[in-house]
Formats: sequence, C-alpha cells, structure tokens
Amino acid sequence: MNATTPPPSTEAADRKPCYQVQRAHRSEFLELRGLRHHLMHWRSEAASEHSTASAQPLLVMVHGWMDVGASFQFVVDALSALNDRRPIVTLDWRGFGLSDNAPGSNYWFPDYLADLDALLDRLSPEAPVDLLGHSMGGNIVMSYAGVRPERVRRLINLEGFGLPEAKPEQAPGRLATWLKELKEAPQLRPYASVEAVAQRLMKTNPRLSPDKAAWLAPHWSRQQADGSWHLLADPAHKRANPILYRKDEIVAGWKLITAPTLWVEGEASDLSQFWGDRYPRADFEARLSAVPRLEKHRIADAGHMLHHDQPEALARCLEDFLLA
Repeated sequence: MNATTPPPSTEAADRKPCYQVQRAHRSEFLELRGLRHHLMHWRSEAASEHSTASAQPLLVMVHGWMDVGASFQFVVDALSALNDRRPIVTLDWRGFGLSDNAPGSNYWFPDYLADLDALLDRLSPEAPVDLLGHSMGGNIVMSYAGVRPERVRRLINLEGFGLPEAKPEQAPGRLATWLKELKEAPQLRPYASVEAVAQRLMKTNPRLSPDKAAWLAPHWSRQQADGSWHLLADPAHKRANPILYRKDEIVAGWKLITAPTLWVEGEASDLSQFWGDRYPRADFEARLSAVPRLEKHRIADAGHMLHHDQPEALARCLEDFLLA
C-alpha cells in the first residue's frame, strides 16, 4: 500500500445501486511520525477551515482492524446538529486504507497511540477533542484517554472489547509462531471485481445493505494492473503478535480516564462468537467497571459493525452524549 495512491474511484461501483452520500468529505495526507496518513474531513459549508464559528470541539473518529476511516461516512451523514456545529475527521491507521504501511510491516499497539498523539498535535494542539473509536480503535482511544486525559473532552468506545487475558506460559509459543511467520509472505485474498468485494462485505456482515456495500467496496480495495481487486490492508496484519495482551495493564490505564465515557454496543453482538469461552462477558464487565464516569447504550438490530447497521440510531446516541 502506498499513500500516494489516488483517491477512491466509484465508477465500477456505480454499475450497481450505490449509497448516496449526504455530506462530501475532503481528503488530506499528513505525515505523522515518518508515515503519510490519510485523513477524511467533514465540516459545515458555512464555516471555513480557519473559522471560529463552530463552538464545538473537533470530533475524531478512528476505525477498527481491517477497516478504513471511510467506514464512518454513514454516521456522519446521519448526524444532524453536530454536522453544522463542529469539524469531524477520521484517519486510516498505518497499514490500512490509503495510509502508509509500517516499516518492516511490524504493527505494535503503542505505535497507534503515538500516531494518534501526533495527529492531535497537528489538528488540535491547544483544545481537547471528542474522541471515538470502533473495535480496535475503541481499545486505542481508551488507552490514550488514560495516559493523555487532558486531551480528551468526551470519549466514545464502540464495541472495543479488547482481547482475552493472556497467560505468561503462552509467551514462548507466541514468539515461536511470530518467528516462523516472519519467514513467510502473508497474503490477502484477491477479488475478481469490486462487486465481489461488496459481496464479501455483506457476507461478513449480513445486516449491511447492498447500497452501502457498493459504496464501501472501492474505499476498502483497489484494482491492480491484472484487473483483480485487493483489500487496502497490509497482509502483515495477519501475523501473530509476539507481545501478550496484559489485561491488568490495560485496566490500570482505564482507571485514569477523566473524560465522561460512553460505551456503545449492538444488541446482537456476542463475545463468544469471537472468543468462545476464552473471554467471558463477566470478565469484560469487570474491566469496564474500572472506568470512572461511564454511560452504557445498546443499539437494537445491530451487530459488531453497528456504525454500518444502524447509523441513524448511533448518530442520535452520539448527539445526546456529545451535546449534553
């Protein structure tokens, strides 16, 4: 993946009914910690980039694993009062979307926090932001808000459950697996057409409507010289992580969050579908109870990709929380 890749083309997707965007974005590339990152900006047309007309802080949205910043378009379109009262930005994490891959294709959790810190240095160096993350992004923003509490006004975690607690005895096997996989060239499956990418998205999430899938597909993938379509993600993300997930360290950070925090999940989400009995719901609830100022909300008829499944319901939830 190379951040110099041109912006997505929707010509192929236009052959099928496609979602009609209500608020167009502006793309930008910023160099953060030596890598070019792709950003998408939304701002009221009534306010220029340098205007102080908006009294609301910047809203930063960050995506999950194997996703892209464009994934939030449906929620941005569904926001009403927020659209005219604040700037909104998403970014593609390193190794996803149109952002650069990590050097050596190595991806470490602290690097995501450092990239986010560098982003806020550029976009809102003086004022705290409202910070939202989905899934992997939800875990990143929770840790960030614990170590940089002064930079976050309000915090939203969409389905960022974290991982099962790792045991020390797992470390040797994990390291052995990582060393083995370093000698292999990971691959992601190519697709014959952008329509096939859309079908893959709907297979993964049966609640995703065909028009939204058709719009997302060219933001998730790129056509190669041989005509095939490849997902915009570094295949190295498939490698085992040699660093164990240490629950106690994560929870220690969550305890330091000072911002009012909103936890949102889809009613159809089920931790067991990802982890079986390795990560009981009671374990997650115990972790979440460490957050000092917490509200919880569930979205009906929504699964893990709740920002795709029910963007209108999620938008109302966000407005109630952010504009309170």
